[in-house]
Amino acid sequence: MDESGKGDYFGPLSMGAVYVDAQTEARLVAMGVRDSKLLSDMRIFALAQEIKAMCLYSVVTIEPRRYNEAYKKIQNLNNLLAWGHARALENVLEKVTCNLAIADQFGNETVLQKALLQKGQQIKLEQRPRAEADIAVAAASILARASFVQELDQLAIKIGRTLPKGATDPSIITIGREIVAKGGQELLDEVAKLHFRTTAQILQRS
Repeated sequence: MDESGKGDYFGPLSMGAVYVDAQTEARLVAMGVRDSKLLSDMRIFALAQEIKAMCLYSVVTIEPRRYNEAYKKIQNLNNLLAWGHARALENVLEKVTCNLAIADQFGNETVLQKALLQKGQQIKLEQRPRAEADIAVAAASILARASFVQELDQLAIKIGRTLPKGATDPSIITIGREIVAKGGQELLDEVAKLHFRTTAQILQRS
C-alpha cells in the first residue's frame, strides 16, 4: 500500500493497494515499475493502466470536501491515512488470499495496525521507511498517484483554473484567493485541504 496527495494543498488524498505474486512481480520489474516520485505523469498513467490490467488492486480516494469533513472530526492526518490504507487493503483481501501486506511507514506503526479491518487483522503487516523499494509498494504508489493527478485535473476543469501540485508553489496563495473571490471558502473547500497553514494565508485580508 502507498498514498499520494498528503503533501499537496490542492486535490484529494489517494491510497492504493496492489496484490503482487512471483509471476506479476517479474512482469512489473520488466515494465519499469518504480516509485511514482521518480516518474513523469504521462509514464504514471501508462503504467497504471498496465498494472490494473495485470494485478488485483484497490484505490481509495478521499476528495477534498470529504477529506475536510473527516479531518475536522479526527484532527489527525495519520488516522486518515490509516483508514484509507486499511480500506484499500481490505478491498484487495476480499478478492485474494494473502499473508503479507507492506506499507510505506507514516507516523507510529500502531496507528495503521489499529485501523486494520477484519481480513487485514489476520495477515502480517510490515511498515517500512521508503517502502517503495518493494515492487508491490511501487505499483501501489503509481496507482495512488494516477488517481490523485486525475482527480486534481478534474477539479481544475470544474473551477476553470489550473491547480498546482505540492504546497510550496508561490502561486498557490494567489490561486486560492481567486477561488475564494469566485465562490467563497465553500468553493475552496471543494478543491483544497483546509487544515494546511496555507488556508490562513489565503483568507487573510491584505
